[in-house]
Amino acid sequence: MIRTLIVDDEKLARERMVSFLRGFDDIEIIGQAKNGVDAVRLIEEEAPDLVFLDVQMPGMDGFNVLKAVHRQPQVVFATAFDHYAIQAFEVHAVDYLLKPITRARVEETVRRVRVRLNGHGPAPQFEQLVSMLEAREKRYLPQLPVHRGRQILVLASEQILWFEVEYRLVYAHVDGDRYMTNFTLKELEDKLDPDVFFRAHKSRLVNLKHVKAIVPWFAGRYKLVMRDQKASEVELSRAQARELRTRMHW
Repeated sequence: MIRTLIVDDEKLARERMVSFLRGFDDIEIIGQAKNGVDAVRLIEEEAPDLVFLDVQMPGMDGFNVLKAVHRQPQVVFATAFDHYAIQAFEVHAVDYLLKPITRARVEETVRRVRVRLNGHGPAPQFEQLVSMLEAREKRYLPQLPVHRGRQILVLASEQILWFEVEYRLVYAHVDGDRYMTNFTLKELEDKLDPDVFFRAHKSRLVNLKHVKAIVPWFAGRYKLVMRDQKASEVELSRAQARELRTRMHW
C-alpha cells in the first residue's frame, strides 16, 4: 500500500483529491493537513510514502514544508499557477498537478508514483530542490521602501494589496492606507515575485494572494475584489482577464 498524505488549505480541494484517490486499491490515505505546520508534523510522525502538497498556503507554504521536514516522501505538487511548474518540479518531484485537478491527471500521477516507488525512477532530491527554490526566492524583494511625508517606511511585500499609477506616481496600497514609492510599475514587476504580483491593468499591479473575488463588470472587463476592510475593487482589463483566466483556470 502507498501511504498517502494530502496537504491543502482548502477543504473542498482536499475532499476532491480524496474522492479521486479512493479509486485506487493501492492508495491508503493516512491523513490530511490544512496548513504547513500540520503537514510537517504529520510527515514526521506518520512517515508517508507519498504527499500531495499544495504550493500556495498562507503562512508556511509548500516550499517551506519541504525545508522543515527530515523525512523524504515522494512529493506531488499541486498549484493553481503554472508559473510554479518549473523544471525543478519535473526533476525533483514525482509530478505536479495544475488546478483544477482532473481524475485523469491524478491517474497519470499515481502511475508515475508506482514507477518511482518500485525503484525505476530517481529518488526525491529535496536538498537540491530547496536550494533552487531558495535561490529563486532571493531574486525578489521581501521588503519595499515607501514614503509617507518625510518618513521612509519599510513594508513587507506580501502585505501590499496592490500598486497603482496616479499622475505618474506609483502608490502601494495596504489595508486602509496608501504610500508613495519611487518605483515604476515595470520596475516593481521585475523586483517582485511574478507568481504573486500580477499586472491586472496598465496602471495596476495586484497581489493575487489578497484577491477575494473576480466579478464581471462591463464590455468584457472584470474587477478584482480585494481582502481589505473596504472590499476595494481593482480594474482588470480584458486582455489581462484572459491571462488571469489561463493562470487560475476560472
